[in-house]
Amino acid sequence: MRALVVEDDPALRLGLKRTLLAEGWVVDVVEDGEFAMTAALTQEYDIAVLDLNLPKTDGLQVLSYWRDKKLKLGVLILTARDELSERVEGLNAGADDYLTKPFEPTELVARLRAIVRRQKGNTANQLKLGQLCFDTESRELVFANEKISLTPREATLMELLLSSEGRVVPKNRIVSAMSSWDSNFSPNAVEIYVLKLRKKIENTNIRIQTSRGVGYSIEESN
Repeated sequence: MRALVVEDDPALRLGLKRTLLAEGWVVDVVEDGEFAMTAALTQEYDIAVLDLNLPKTDGLQVLSYWRDKKLKLGVLILTARDELSERVEGLNAGADDYLTKPFEPTELVARLRAIVRRQKGNTANQLKLGQLCFDTESRELVFANEKISLTPREATLMELLLSSEGRVVPKNRIVSAMSSWDSNFSPNAVEIYVLKLRKKIENTNIRIQTSRGVGYSIEESN
């Protein structure tokens, strides 16, 4: 999954990034509302963590702008404003959830995952294909009760494929999901990770198919 963190406090911004990176997510960070507006237009995100007290443009204005542009990313407001009226205002402006500071990182991650599941129309935290099961919270992959160890990027690729079961995931979407502004990820690297993932599941009946010039899909073979 790819997240956008909009936070002007440097220490908190770094802490949020580290927390989400530890979960295997790709994370981009911005520090002002003006930049946040355009960032979400130029890159597809699953989720945004949005502060309200931002330089240049207030967080609620950013949120309203995103919703006016019909962006589908989930939004969790993270702010020190804890008045009921402000929470209601944020939710009415289009936020999916609202968390006040200080907060526990584990709660933040749980809320973000819940938003993404709702966005995808899936309230469960497991993606299944035959006997293959991927837990989107623990990032564990299991086949027939046997755990298959994955690196964070391998887990991201598996989640993308299983979330789009029966459909081809475009290569450029994979590149986007597995890279960030400060960590370039080339199209050629996708092929390397596909090969690694194929190796991990070679003893199962799950196959990753290549649609040449388009992308990849996952299916269960007979």
